[in-house]
Amino acid sequence: MKRILAATALTMVAVSATACGGGDDGGSGGKTKIVFSYWGSDSRQKLTESAIAAFEKKNPAVDVEGDFSDFDSYYEKLATKTAAGDAPDVMSIEIRGLAEYAGRGVLSDLKGKVDTADLDQNVLKAGQLDGKQYAVPTGANTWPMIVNKDLLEKEGQKMPDDKTWTWDDYVAASQKMTQKSGGQVWGTEYNENPGWLQVFAAQRGEPFYANGKIGLSEQTVKDWWALIQKIIATKAGPGAAKMLETGTKPDQALLSTNKSVYGSWWSNQLDALSKGSGQNLELLRMPKAPGASASGMFLQPAMYYTVSSRTKHSEAAAKFINFMINDPEAGAIVLSDRGLPTNAKVLAAIKGKLSPADQKVAAFMDSIKGELSPIVIPPKGAMEMEDILKRATDSVLFGKAKPDDAAKTFIKEANNALGQ
Repeated sequence: MKRILAATALTMVAVSATACGGGDDGGSGGKTKIVFSYWGSDSRQKLTESAIAAFEKKNPAVDVEGDFSDFDSYYEKLATKTAAGDAPDVMSIEIRGLAEYAGRGVLSDLKGKVDTADLDQNVLKAGQLDGKQYAVPTGANTWPMIVNKDLLEKEGQKMPDDKTWTWDDYVAASQKMTQKSGGQVWGTEYNENPGWLQVFAAQRGEPFYANGKIGLSEQTVKDWWALIQKIIATKAGPGAAKMLETGTKPDQALLSTNKSVYGSWWSNQLDALSKGSGQNLELLRMPKAPGASASGMFLQPAMYYTVSSRTKHSEAAAKFINFMINDPEAGAIVLSDRGLPTNAKVLAAIKGKLSPADQKVAAFMDSIKGELSPIVIPPKGAMEMEDILKRATDSVLFGKAKPDDAAKTFIKEANNALGQ
């Protein structure tokens, strides 16, 4: 519902008569004031505030007001402000919202306004639509399997060969860990994030999106649910009710509380998971279907920096983004919180300051870069996809719907959302 409300609010942008843009005509003392909106945890807020302070010290004529929200309320709040003509000057958005916001005229073209020469140009393309640079990636991510090596070795088990292991190998290894621990630790937690389904489907040659619609077959969606049901049935992982309790945040993850050996999360979440666990967590390639020609793993921007098309302070907004992506001082503050920097010079400058977990992410990303699929920008309506998929998945896992019916419902609802 929150995603629907956000999308509805966005449609009001075209008819909104107000065009004030974020920020005032000027801040106190004649300074230019810009508003920067973002979501995240308390730790991200602290890091961002430190980066803003560093920017303001170097740019004393600009005041940056951080507009922070938790993720659950972020897009509804952003869409409401945008529809009222009061969009923040600089906005954080995800890849699934890029086509939505750009297509509704909310975003400025940043080509020539932000220095992107030192960024990974393949990642930079993920912010382009119709020949315009609407967004600048903050950093890059992928969707790996994560393993608690300490718990694995405690039970006398070896690390899997992630170049060869299959989904059956993964379930069997997880089941064995549950048994070895006497049920004190689950072999794996699972995740309803579309990232996991995207990997699973790509191994079958199916893209998540194709020609503005869902590219998944009903059979692939059902087989993915069957994999999760097998995890539950074999006690390789907990039941659906237990997983519902853990939520979708890293600090609530079973990996973070040492109640699971395996689990899939975004690569930039390894640091938070490791801090919660206090143990040695490692990154692995995702398991593969037998005979699959591709790993299915993909590169994705952690998030984007964008500028409102209605801002009165485009120069100051661009200057702030320049600082966040190109200045080693900003990189040393933010580190991998918004994904590993795609600016090679910044990454080299801060590498020694990265936490052990972040250094693992950097090494892992470098080792698999030739295996990752190109970035694909989802079509309009993709912001609703996670909620739609979760509803369908929960209906199957809680026995409220048969997989055949749920798969049809998922694809129909998903395509309806994409057709808006």
